[in-house]
Amino acid sequence: MVFNNSHCIVFLLVTIIIYPAICYGQEENSLYTRATYYGSPDCYGTPSGACGFGEYGRKIYDGKVSGVSRLYRNGTGCGACYQVRCKVPGHCTDEGTKIVVTDHGEGDHTDFILSVRAYSDMATSGMANHLLAYGVVDVEYRRVPCRYYGYNLMIKVHEHSRFCNYLAIVPIYQSGAFDIEAVEVWQADCKEWRGMRKAYGAVWDMPNPPKGSLTFRVQVSLNGEAAKWVQLADVLPDEWKAGIAYDTYLMLD
Repeated sequence: MVFNNSHCIVFLLVTIIIYPAICYGQEENSLYTRATYYGSPDCYGTPSGACGFGEYGRKIYDGKVSGVSRLYRNGTGCGACYQVRCKVPGHCTDEGTKIVVTDHGEGDHTDFILSVRAYSDMATSGMANHLLAYGVVDVEYRRVPCRYYGYNLMIKVHEHSRFCNYLAIVPIYQSGAFDIEAVEVWQADCKEWRGMRKAYGAVWDMPNPPKGSLTFRVQVSLNGEAAKWVQLADVLPDEWKAGIAYDTYLMLD
């Protein structure tokens, strides 16, 4: 895919306001809405997205990422994957693009604000610049399982953490189509689980975390089914470090 760097700039969309028709598409669980795109110097995502993913949120899925509005769900939607297909005759592939939610944003009555790479990926060969010229397009979308081949679920210690007084974590490489609704950490000396606070986006934090290696459990749900707890044993070492991602050796599939 060839990208025109002139499109990789921050801009203000001025379009006729047409409210999207949100309805079920022909494919099961598909919905119709609209999508636009945002600029960046290299057409990837942004490391400052509202989900708190940092650099991971810029290049995951080869930069095919998106900010969302309604689908953000106060951060619970962070890390969710969607198949998005544009509906412009003669311009769009049947497959569309598959994206990861890494940010929150409001567009021109759109549900998706895609990176340039994701937006262009919806186009048929040679039509990317034509599709970019539309600025806003009608799309069909559905949630799909995330796939991170070669990676387990990992727990990244957020850069703002301070050993050992303040711990903030971000789950990354979250495979499947699960939502993480709660996170708790095991306090071994008290023999009890301590809840972590939903700080923002996908970031969970707590002051004065337990000492020693840390075991977590996450409450996950799938397609509105009853939530269940999944334990992640001894994920963080005794002397965890900010900015490091630790392997859980588990896939939520």
